[in-house]
Amino acid sequence: MQGTRASVRYAKALLTQALEQGELEKVYADVQLIIHTIKENRELAAMLRSPVIKTEKKKSVLDAIFSTSVTPLTNHFLGLISDEKREEYLEMAMEEFVRKYKQNKNILTAVITTAHGLDEETRKSVKELIKKQLSSEIELVEKVNKELIGGFVLRVGDKQNDASILGKIRLLERTFRENSMN
Repeated sequence: MQGTRASVRYAKALLTQALEQGELEKVYADVQLIIHTIKENRELAAMLRSPVIKTEKKKSVLDAIFSTSVTPLTNHFLGLISDEKREEYLEMAMEEFVRKYKQNKNILTAVITTAHGLDEETRKSVKELIKKQLSSEIELVEKVNKELIGGFVLRVGDKQNDASILGKIRLLERTFRENSMN
């Protein structure tokens, strides 16, 4: 719980500073880089969470990795996280920043799962349809699940529309089961 609150505060502070300095898009790109780097490097993630490794070492590693590839604002933020001995919350704070950025930009994430993937024209049509219905910018995440057989499953926030063949088969099975019990 403490880490979540700290991560939210750090993310909010970074977002506020980025907005005030007119560097929101640059900082967002930096945050994406940091998240990707941490997720792709288990050793880095483990080092940041380790209570055994000294703060100075963590700070020097973060500086060596990011100082030349991020904005001065983001670099200052990384230094602040280290000075406060909160490196273990860095990834969580970056993910929270992404959530707050999307809220600020009115961007919703839609996850579409299909059996074979989408072609460019269908992808564009789906994004436009969702954008029109929800009056929001859409970030479309595509997943492939061959078990669906055909159709799609679309999830936006906590709403899901299952128009897959597998979903229809499961619905039929449930209906048959319920009818056989009566």
